[in-house]
Amino acid sequence: MLRHYRMFAAYNRWANGEVYAAAADLSDAEFRSDSGAFFGSLHRTLNHLLVADRIWMKRFTGSGEAPATLDAILFEELDALAAARRAEDERIIAWAGMLDEAALAGNFTYVPVTQPVEITQPLSAALAHLFNHQTHHRGQCHMTLTALGKPSLQLDLIYFLRGEGREWM
Repeated sequence: MLRHYRMFAAYNRWANGEVYAAAADLSDAEFRSDSGAFFGSLHRTLNHLLVADRIWMKRFTGSGEAPATLDAILFEELDALAAARRAEDERIIAWAGMLDEAALAGNFTYVPVTQPVEITQPLSAALAHLFNHQTHHRGQCHMTLTALGKPSLQLDLIYFLRGEGREWM
């Protein structure tokens, strides 16, 4: 399972890079326009993804920033947001690289932002959620980009594995 999660960490970085490259082609008005996605705009959705990853990584590692709300705007400008995204993706990759099977099989306890009740579950399930959550909201980013008339992105895992991610096959 470790190899599986490490592959997802690498895929996550690649897919985020694809979304951010597409976002760089938008005007500021397009970047901030409400597309009807859960968090509205691409700007707000990309901020949410970084917020959620920081919250989960703080839970996993005990260090780093953890915003208090899921809709916090960490960065107003795309360049700063993109730099923070790249750093967080590298942090996720490094942390996944340090995990061992015993840690992955163990339980993990945390308190959700939305409901202050202690929850214990397997670490592997929480880590699966981290990557699934990214995929879910990247899908909303994709919808936002195509609604703005931009070319469709190829974000499927298989495209990563056929290209940059060949080492994981």
